[in-house]
Amino acid sequence: MSQGQERIALFIDGANLYATAKALGFDIDYRRLLREFQGRGYLLRAYYYTALIEDQEYSSIRPLIDWLDYNGFTVITKTAKEFTDSMGRRKVKGNMDIELAVDAMELAPRIDHIVLFSGDGDFRSLVEALQRKGVKVSVVSTVAVQPAMIADELRRQADEFIDLAHLSQRVGRDPSERVARQAGQDVPGFVRERPRPPARPIAPTTPAGSGPDDDFADR
Repeated sequence: MSQGQERIALFIDGANLYATAKALGFDIDYRRLLREFQGRGYLLRAYYYTALIEDQEYSSIRPLIDWLDYNGFTVITKTAKEFTDSMGRRKVKGNMDIELAVDAMELAPRIDHIVLFSGDGDFRSLVEALQRKGVKVSVVSTVAVQPAMIADELRRQADEFIDLAHLSQRVGRDPSERVARQAGQDVPGFVRERPRPPARPIAPTTPAGSGPDDDFADR
């Protein structure tokens, strides 16, 4: 690390980032995203958070999770909880806010700048606590769609707001690389886990997560 170079850590709320990029109409290229922030200082860590549903149904998201794990990201997962709501609909819930907040506070003494990829207003208190420790906090989301994907209180608290729309040319995937999807198919809100056979890691093809909410109706 060069003398005086800023120490940076990325904290990515996977479902929230996916929903934001989808609202803007592009896919995240995670290799380019990593390079973008490596060029801004000394990138100490890049954390990616997502919830998993454990069953035997394979999801095309699995290769992305594997690829991130092999290529410079620290992937944090937990099992989502399934429940039936008052209308009898099967839903799942997998909030990763606590895991992200604990990791950020533990890392705070060793970094200068945290970049939080989320628009969730629940993170406002975390941002404030990090700032009290002398850490600069940038938040990545967007106000380029209606309604905005970032809570106003989170945007106001951040030291810097980075609109993902302005990063799209540098961290977005070439549209020609998108994997063709069958009509009616989409990325589920949570990764559906299955036993993983040994395999050579492959480049990511599909972003994880499906929205900023923690509850998703069964499709």
